[in-house]
Amino acid sequence: MSRRSCSNTLQERDENTADQNITCTRKRKAEQCKRKTPGAKKQSYEIQNRWEDDVSPCVLVETPHKELEETSNLSGFKRFRFKNLFVKPSPLPCLSWASSDDVWIKMLNKELKYTHDKTFMQQHPSLQPKMRAILLDWLLEVSEVYTLHRETFYLAQDFFDRFMLTQVAIGKNQLQLIGITSLFIASKLEEIYPPKLQEFAYVTDGACDEDEILEMELIMLKALNWHLCPETPISWLKLYAQVGSLKEGPTFLVPQFSQETYIQMTQLLDLCILDINSLDFQYGVLAAAAFCHFTSIEMVQKVSGLTWDSISSCVCWMAPFVRTVNEYGCPKLKDFKKIAAEDRYNIQTHVDYLSMLNDAQQRQQEILDRLSPLAVGGLLTPPKSTEKPTIM
Repeated sequence: MSRRSCSNTLQERDENTADQNITCTRKRKAEQCKRKTPGAKKQSYEIQNRWEDDVSPCVLVETPHKELEETSNLSGFKRFRFKNLFVKPSPLPCLSWASSDDVWIKMLNKELKYTHDKTFMQQHPSLQPKMRAILLDWLLEVSEVYTLHRETFYLAQDFFDRFMLTQVAIGKNQLQLIGITSLFIASKLEEIYPPKLQEFAYVTDGACDEDEILEMELIMLKALNWHLCPETPISWLKLYAQVGSLKEGPTFLVPQFSQETYIQMTQLLDLCILDINSLDFQYGVLAAAAFCHFTSIEMVQKVSGLTWDSISSCVCWMAPFVRTVNEYGCPKLKDFKKIAAEDRYNIQTHVDYLSMLNDAQQRQQEILDRLSPLAVGGLLTPPKSTEKPTIM
């Protein structure tokens, strides 16, 4: 065979290979286009700007897709928790590392994605709301012992509540295992140096061993569908406090609020989250109500865009908790070894929350009794036919 014929043969092979590569590439693109169907898209949101004079409120429009269907199948009945949210422009300042509007909308979208509901107790007949309060109070204590951050505890609380929403007939003997596993997952996400697995098993005093925690971890991650990044009440509260105290100079990520006032608000939030009725409210609303009790409604509107109508019911519900916290005195910043002074406010602390919760719930019951018509005029029953007045 001559060199020319050999080169021609190689050229033909190269052309055939190129044609085959182009054909394969087109097939892959066609398959990808088929996969990207509207039903496969979980959920999408878009911002529409409506201009009126100098005001440009934004409207967050929810487009329901597959995710709402998945949420509705979690426990056998439909859950369309939140409708479209109408919000004001982002209260965040201009950020050098991201668009403030994009960050704000992303946070609001998480309120739609990560739903919670107190009715999960109905799915577990052997459990009582007080058992949840005792468990969370214990997790608060464990968090302080291991100097975990506040965000770690609130992540664990969210994981626990959302996991229970996906389950049926959980026994009370499993609560401690689910709780410590929630804190174990949260610490690995949030802490730079999380406690070791054996340390989490140790604090259960032999009730849970390491293998059980690892097994429950896998069960929970699958049940939560690996959705592990909610906006917690404490993250909303910290954002509101930062925006409300923003000054010129330091970057937005450097805390500028008073640590003493902040830990008072966090103690109120810690107490409220132990009450299962706190799950009636979105996390952003719950944090805004706590912030309102220490500032004003005008400040709340500035930092959150929420109106009084949006938070009034939560503010009123929280009032007995505020009175209880005030009676127990102002909390003080605690010193922790190996924790810098400027980061002390971020460490989760624990007080006698169960006693405080009992007092707050008693106050709530007294308010309900005063508002009840039974307390005013007794039983409201219609009069007998012989006692009805006759019309002349």
